[in-house]
Amino acid sequence: MRLILASQSPRRKELLKQIGLEFEIIVSQAEEKLEGDDPVILAEKLALKKAEEVAGQIDGGLVLGADTIVVLGGTILGKPQSKKEAVQMLTLLSGQKHRVITGVALIDAATKERRLGHEITEVKFRELTEQEIRGYVETKEYLDKAGAYGIQGLGALLVERIEGCYYNVVGLPLTRLYLMLKDFGFNVF
Repeated sequence: MRLILASQSPRRKELLKQIGLEFEIIVSQAEEKLEGDDPVILAEKLALKKAEEVAGQIDGGLVLGADTIVVLGGTILGKPQSKKEAVQMLTLLSGQKHRVITGVALIDAATKERRLGHEITEVKFRELTEQEIRGYVETKEYLDKAGAYGIQGLGALLVERIEGCYYNVVGLPLTRLYLMLKDFGFNVF
């Protein structure tokens, strides 16, 4: 069965390649609105919306949609729209624990059968200096990343520890995905 990634995320592409999956990319045009709902439900809804949008364009294949959200307390931190917003987010995250939630959706485009799941990882930032925050933001690594950091790059230096799935923080919880693919009879091994 062909696998279609409904995302242009370079991180998700790399993770799928890492586990040896062959896949196509059809970028979802679904709008990502971070409002309402519990963050877990929101992450799953956004992932499903992306997968549904792409599944509606094709006749067959398994469509993968994913969406990652960063939550500090009860506040959702989306993708910063400016350097100033990135500095504000990283300042809020400094010395704090936050949750990274990734919603994962799989849809069989032919049968419309679907699976929905999520993964939650707790991330603890160390206390950051203003110089570190500004220096990190100058690297532009924060661009297109929920919470204004990427743990797989220089952002690793901001993190004190994590509890849970590392790959979830990168953008795609691989074990969760594997178990969902198995439900469809998709054999990774």
